[in-house]
Amino acid sequence: MQAATTERERIRYRALEETTMCGAFQATAADYPERIAIRTKGDEVSITWAQYAERVERMAAGLAGLGVGRGDTVAIMLSNRPEFHWVDAAAMHLGASPFSVYNTYSAPQIEHLAGDAESRVVVTERAFLDTIHKATERSDYLEHIVVVDGEGEGGTLTLDDVEGRAEEGFDFEAAWRAVEPDDVLTLIYTSGTTGPPKGVQISHANLIAASRSFDELIQFGQGARVVSYLPMAHIAERSCTQYLPMAFGFSITDCPDPRQIAAYLPEVRPTWWFSVPRVWEKLKAGLEASFAAEEDESKKQAVAWALDVGRRRVRAEQAGEEISDELRAEHAKADAMVLAKIRERIGLDQLEACNVGAAPTPPETIAFFHAIGVPLAELWGMSETCGAGTCNRPEHIKIGTVGQASPGVEVKLAEDGELLLRSEVVMLGYRNMPEQTAETIDEEGWLHTGDVAEIDDEGFVKIVDRKKELIISAAGKNMSPANIEAKLKAAGPLIGQAVCIGDARQYNVALITLDPDMAPGFAKQHGIEESSPDRLVDETAVLEQIQKEVDDANADLARVEQIKRFTILRQEWEPGGDELTPTMKLKRKPIAEKYGAEIEALYDG
Repeated sequence: MQAATTERERIRYRALEETTMCGAFQATAADYPERIAIRTKGDEVSITWAQYAERVERMAAGLAGLGVGRGDTVAIMLSNRPEFHWVDAAAMHLGASPFSVYNTYSAPQIEHLAGDAESRVVVTERAFLDTIHKATERSDYLEHIVVVDGEGEGGTLTLDDVEGRAEEGFDFEAAWRAVEPDDVLTLIYTSGTTGPPKGVQISHANLIAASRSFDELIQFGQGARVVSYLPMAHIAERSCTQYLPMAFGFSITDCPDPRQIAAYLPEVRPTWWFSVPRVWEKLKAGLEASFAAEEDESKKQAVAWALDVGRRRVRAEQAGEEISDELRAEHAKADAMVLAKIRERIGLDQLEACNVGAAPTPPETIAFFHAIGVPLAELWGMSETCGAGTCNRPEHIKIGTVGQASPGVEVKLAEDGELLLRSEVVMLGYRNMPEQTAETIDEEGWLHTGDVAEIDDEGFVKIVDRKKELIISAAGKNMSPANIEAKLKAAGPLIGQAVCIGDARQYNVALITLDPDMAPGFAKQHGIEESSPDRLVDETAVLEQIQKEVDDANADLARVEQIKRFTILRQEWEPGGDELTPTMKLKRKPIAEKYGAEIEALYDG
């Protein structure tokens, strides 16, 4: 980490001196024209920053020919693919506000977004075309459908068709230079656990402020590599692999299927990687399973020894203790012989920084990666803050917290413990929702986050839970369901999703689903022929394993927080379905309604 910091001190990113993301993009393209900007696995597609800039200019001219201009919006429903980047950037250079649509959204949901944004252009791919057509049948907007793959049909346009609409004499430079800092850069539609999504209006100035904050916080080195694989409709992915690359000249590798991310890491060897907790938890479970399955006893013992050494060092560091010369020497040996090879095998051997956020992360998960030499740092942010907020610094990570306030950010607690935030990264407001905006941002500029938190003497923030989701037991005990659920999911490989119920009840119960990625391997290991979730829940070995994982989680919970009873559901919960938002947040109210009978049965027995 020190080498990266030293290198970073010599770097001055000219893009950060700009006042709009258009200016930042142009500065980066001019400064690093030959550097790879966007690629796919195996370099099937590979374009430089100079080529990226050329495509953006051509696409902007074409979109202008369709009537897109400053203040307009463009809907984009694409997987993680190169076309997303230059379509989004092209609309941005016109002063328009491109926004991403979750690929799991239904036609009525898309219609709602298009109406709220008043978008007349939607860019998509063939896989989603039927859904888009259904949305256009109901919508007063979405006049132009642009398909990025294949030939245009049924009234759709191809990217070549769009570029062919360019008006003669279109002045690209005049268009992007006319964009102002307070213009809306993008709309981030919150995934909505309780109602229709709200359109968070992020300005160019907001994102420039966030970029400067990340620059001070992480200190990116030259030629950083990132992987784009989470939904671009989520603020974390949009910032990490669309906007921050414009400020720092990252090279982006697109991974269209998030389930394949483990195969991409060894090829890309990212220097910065952000992911949600579930991905880190699955990576940990996969490593632990491979360690357990090692047939060479000497190698198995070597891994166990190295992990023990790594954990001892992590415990000492977290306790603020001086690392003894003996432990330092033993750790150097363990790292050279074992831990470095583990990092290289999973593709995380060239990290300068890595982060986790968007949901509670079990401290055990973070400690595991620290033990193998991956400096995983938890952070916290919101769509309303460009994803910025608080973060553990690479040089000072306090496990169990989301770090201190990021540069340029103020945080404090309200009387009821709600976390408040004030900064230039805070959104302009919710689109078409002035009352909700006024409720969220007070007259002094403090954003009321809705999260209950604690702040220690060093300024490290610990998120307790969402203010509206805290459980109050029948005995009056306040509990965080999110933290209980995180313990359950981290306790072993088979629990995929878990929801804790206990509000106004005598004790807590849980609904549990099996992990679809880990269940087949477990079935094979135990000689079970059928590996589908609806059949596995009846298997004795599965019931015993889930019970063990629940017991292990309970061992780390206060007595009042423990899960007394649970049921394993036969369904697999998919992102964007009845139970989960596209970003895999629990839809608690719909879950309680849909599984009311199962919940009552847990209390009736």
